[in-house]
Amino acid sequence: MSAIIRRAAPTDAEALALVGRATFLETYAGQLPAADILVHCARQHAPEVYAGWLADERCRLWLVEAEEGGAPVGYAVISPPDLPVATTPTDVEIKRIYLLHRFQGRGLGAALMRAVLDEARDAGFERAVLGVFGRNEAAIGFYRRQGFQQAGERKFQVGASVFDDLVLARPLGRN
Repeated sequence: MSAIIRRAAPTDAEALALVGRATFLETYAGQLPAADILVHCARQHAPEVYAGWLADERCRLWLVEAEEGGAPVGYAVISPPDLPVATTPTDVEIKRIYLLHRFQGRGLGAALMRAVLDEARDAGFERAVLGVFGRNEAAIGFYRRQGFQQAGERKFQVGASVFDDLVLARPLGRN
């Protein structure tokens, strides 16, 4: 299955929200309480959240679409850092980088990460930071393969539950 990565447009808020909810559900169903997943998705993956990021000149978003039919299958968001580690104005946060499971394992996640990091570097950022669920071994492994290392920890609320996350970082020198 091939896909196309492109910069998201203001009209993509609904598609981004759909992928956000779908990927969060497929990743955490069976790991997190259902009620917490529903509350989290309603709050954090509402179209208005994505519309706000799309309207914010400090944020950049990408959408991944299946080449066959154009369905949204992944996305990424970068923004000013909001993580409990020391940051500078030359840091950027990868707030989200999600891809439906059936599109993983084919290099598409790495291509999306490369697009994000290249554009962040070209915009003058020197380091990327991100938060990841501390028990999401697949995501942690992916980030480590992309050159990220642990820079701290945080507590992350999903619905009524609080979980331990890792904060990872990597310099944006050439890959």
